[in-house]
Amino acid sequence: MTRNARRPGFTLMELIVVIAVIALLAGLTAPALFRNVGDARIAAARADLATISLALESYALSVGDYPSTQQGLEVLVRNPGVGAVWKGPYLKGQVPKDPWGRAFVYQYPGKGVAGTYDLMTYGRDGAAGGTGEDADAVAGEGAAR
Repeated sequence: MTRNARRPGFTLMELIVVIAVIALLAGLTAPALFRNVGDARIAAARADLATISLALESYALSVGDYPSTQQGLEVLVRNPGVGAVWKGPYLKGQVPKDPWGRAFVYQYPGKGVAGTYDLMTYGRDGAAGGTGEDADAVAGEGAAR
Protein backbone atom coordinates (compact mmCIF):
# COMPACT_ATOMS: atom_id res chain seq x y z
CA MET A 1 0.00 0.00 0.00
CA THR A 2 1.43 3.30 -1.05
CA ARG A 3 0.23 6.67 0.01
CA ASN A 4 0.04 9.53 -2.38
CA ALA A 5 -1.20 11.95 0.23
CA ARG A 6 0.82 15.10 0.49
CA ARG A 7 2.45 15.76 3.85
CA PRO A 8 1.62 19.05 5.53
CA GLY A 9 4.43 21.64 5.68
CA PHE A 10 6.21 24.31 3.67
CA THR A 11 8.00 23.82 0.41
CA LEU A 12 11.56 24.97 -0.01
CA MET A 13 10.41 27.88 -2.16
CA GLU A 14 7.95 29.07 0.50
CA LEU A 15 10.68 28.97 3.15
CA ILE A 16 13.05 30.99 0.95
CA VAL A 17 10.36 33.64 0.36
CA VAL A 18 9.62 33.93 4.09
CA ILE A 19 13.33 34.25 4.94
CA ALA A 20 13.76 36.90 2.23
CA VAL A 21 10.84 38.93 3.61
CA ILE A 22 12.23 38.74 7.15
CA ALA A 23 15.69 39.80 5.94
CA LEU A 24 14.18 42.73 4.03
CA LEU A 25 12.22 43.91 7.07
CA ALA A 26 15.31 43.61 9.30
CA GLY A 27 17.35 45.59 6.78
CA LEU A 28 14.78 48.38 6.72
CA THR A 29 14.34 48.67 10.50
CA ALA A 30 17.95 48.26 11.67
CA PRO A 31 19.13 51.78 10.67
CA ALA A 32 16.23 53.38 12.53
CA LEU A 33 17.01 51.30 15.61
CA PHE A 34 20.69 52.27 15.60
CA ARG A 35 19.79 55.93 15.08
CA ASN A 36 17.58 55.75 18.17
CA VAL A 37 20.46 54.29 20.19
CA GLY A 38 22.68 57.20 19.10
CA ASP A 39 19.98 59.72 20.00
CA ALA A 40 19.61 58.09 23.43
CA ARG A 41 23.35 58.42 24.07
CA ILE A 42 23.27 62.10 23.14
CA ALA A 43 20.32 62.67 25.47
CA ALA A 44 22.11 60.79 28.27
CA ALA A 45 25.23 62.93 27.78
CA ARG A 46 23.18 66.13 28.02
CA ALA A 47 21.41 64.88 31.14
CA ASP A 48 24.75 64.00 32.78
CA LEU A 49 26.15 67.42 31.84
CA ALA A 50 23.15 69.10 33.48
CA THR A 51 23.58 67.00 36.64
CA ILE A 52 27.30 67.78 36.88
CA SER A 53 26.59 71.48 36.26
CA LEU A 54 24.15 71.54 39.17
CA ALA A 55 26.73 69.82 41.37
CA LEU A 56 29.35 72.41 40.34
CA GLU A 57 26.96 75.22 41.27
CA SER A 58 26.34 73.64 44.69
CA TYR A 59 30.08 73.22 45.22
CA ALA A 60 30.71 76.87 44.30
CA LEU A 61 28.00 78.03 46.72
CA SER A 62 29.59 76.02 49.56
CA VAL A 63 33.28 76.62 48.89
CA GLY A 64 33.13 80.04 47.26
CA ASP A 65 34.53 79.14 43.84
CA TYR A 66 34.44 76.38 41.25
CA PRO A 67 37.06 73.62 41.47
CA SER A 68 40.22 74.25 39.46
CA THR A 69 41.04 72.27 36.35
CA GLN A 70 43.71 70.45 38.38
CA GLN A 71 41.21 69.50 41.11
CA GLY A 72 38.79 68.33 38.45
CA LEU A 73 35.35 66.90 38.99
CA GLU A 74 36.50 64.45 41.69
CA VAL A 75 36.03 67.19 44.31
CA LEU A 76 32.29 66.75 43.77
CA VAL A 77 32.48 63.33 45.45
CA ARG A 78 35.57 63.67 47.72
CA ASN A 79 36.59 66.50 50.03
CA PRO A 80 39.63 68.20 48.47
CA GLY A 81 40.84 69.34 51.88
CA VAL A 82 39.01 72.65 52.10
CA GLY A 83 37.73 71.90 55.60
CA ALA A 84 34.23 72.44 56.90
CA VAL A 85 33.10 74.58 53.96
CA TRP A 86 32.84 71.45 51.78
CA LYS A 87 29.24 70.23 52.17
CA GLY A 88 29.45 67.31 49.75
CA PRO A 89 29.33 64.88 48.25
CA TYR A 90 27.56 66.82 45.52
CA LEU A 91 27.11 63.76 43.30
CA LYS A 92 26.01 60.26 44.33
CA GLY A 93 28.68 57.61 43.89
CA GLN A 94 31.34 58.43 41.33
CA VAL A 95 31.61 61.18 38.75
CA PRO A 96 29.80 59.76 35.72
CA LYS A 97 31.60 59.04 32.48
CA ASP A 98 30.08 60.05 29.16
CA PRO A 99 27.95 57.44 27.35
CA TRP A 100 31.01 56.45 25.28
CA GLY A 101 33.06 55.59 28.40
CA ARG A 102 35.30 58.67 28.58
CA ALA A 103 35.61 61.29 31.30
CA PHE A 104 33.81 64.57 30.76
CA VAL A 105 36.16 67.44 29.92
CA TYR A 106 36.20 70.13 32.63
CA GLN A 107 38.16 73.38 32.65
CA TYR A 108 38.13 76.27 35.12
CA PRO A 109 38.54 79.04 34.39
CA GLY A 110 36.73 78.48 31.12
CA LYS A 111 37.64 79.92 27.77
CA GLY A 112 34.56 82.16 27.73
CA VAL A 113 33.57 84.78 30.26
CA ALA A 114 35.85 85.25 33.30
CA GLY A 115 34.72 83.33 36.37
CA THR A 116 33.00 80.59 34.38
CA TYR A 117 33.82 76.97 33.58
CA ASP A 118 33.67 74.77 30.49
CA LEU A 119 32.18 71.28 30.72
CA MET A 120 31.79 69.01 27.69
CA THR A 121 32.05 65.67 26.00
CA TYR A 122 33.45 65.27 22.52
CA GLY A 123 30.86 62.68 21.51
CA ARG A 124 31.30 59.22 20.07
CA ASP A 125 34.49 59.99 18.12
CA GLY A 126 36.26 61.68 21.06
CA ALA A 127 37.40 64.57 18.84
CA ALA A 128 36.30 68.19 18.76
CA GLY A 129 33.54 69.03 16.30
CA GLY A 130 31.49 66.55 14.36
CA THR A 131 27.84 65.97 13.65
CA GLY A 132 25.19 63.62 14.97
CA GLU A 133 26.54 61.26 17.61
CA ASP A 134 30.06 62.61 16.96
CA ALA A 135 29.01 66.19 17.85
CA ASP A 136 30.23 67.83 21.05
CA ALA A 137 27.78 68.24 23.93
CA VAL A 138 28.60 71.36 25.94
CA ALA A 139 27.48 72.81 29.27
CA GLY A 140 28.77 75.49 31.58
CA GLU A 141 28.37 79.23 31.92
CA GLY A 142 31.35 80.03 29.71
CA ALA A 143 30.71 77.40 27.08
CA ALA A 144 30.47 78.35 23.46
CA ARG A 145 27.11 76.94 22.41
